[in-house]
Amino acid sequence: MLKALIFDVDGTLADTEAAHWRAFNQAFDQEGMGWHWTLTQYTELLAISGGKERMLHHWRLVNPELTEVGAGAVQATIDRLHDVKNAFYDAAIQDGAVAFRPGVLTLMEEARAAGLKLGIATTTSPANVAALLRSALGSQWRMLFSAVADAGNVPIKKPHPQVYLRVLADMAMPARECLAFEDSFNGLRAACAAQLATVITPNAFTAHHDFSGALRVVPDLTGVKLDQLREWFAAAQH
Repeated sequence: MLKALIFDVDGTLADTEAAHWRAFNQAFDQEGMGWHWTLTQYTELLAISGGKERMLHHWRLVNPELTEVGAGAVQATIDRLHDVKNAFYDAAIQDGAVAFRPGVLTLMEEARAAGLKLGIATTTSPANVAALLRSALGSQWRMLFSAVADAGNVPIKKPHPQVYLRVLADMAMPARECLAFEDSFNGLRAACAAQLATVITPNAFTAHHDFSGALRVVPDLTGVKLDQLREWFAAAQH
């Protein structure tokens, strides 16, 4: 029986990637890095989970001789860039640049009214999660979720299942009673590795991904009701 819904954040709850992309480039400009990610580059970099990890990967591509010098100077620079980027992203959220994807809030409200638990499983930073959910759900957003796992309490990024295993443990629920929502190949791999049935809602950045193994792939959650999810979920159990 379906008893909980677990949501990824970036790209799943909201189309955040364009705002993240712009914020990265703003940070690079402000910090004088001399980098500028095109939309194509950023889309390719999304194959790597985690903003810090993407920046470090890019840095190593443009400077193959990159090494840690000066007691972690490279990592310190990455950390600073990430903080600056997050500040730009937070400002964009406050300016209304990002909204929840169609159908998300309606489904969440229906699920909570029916007594289902809600969880968040993301490898983005706590600051980014809070910025988005505070804007969409209000200052008490954390009270709506039985468990929230993010980069602050789960160090290993997707496609590793650690973030989903953490949410399941925090909710004290087995995977067979939960349904995950994702938008990317790495997210699907993470959820499936945790034995979670997964509904995929692709976006412009992930539409080309391979979603083999998903329970369903739908454009978004418009019109997706709890009864329909229960039917899909029950069919997958047999």
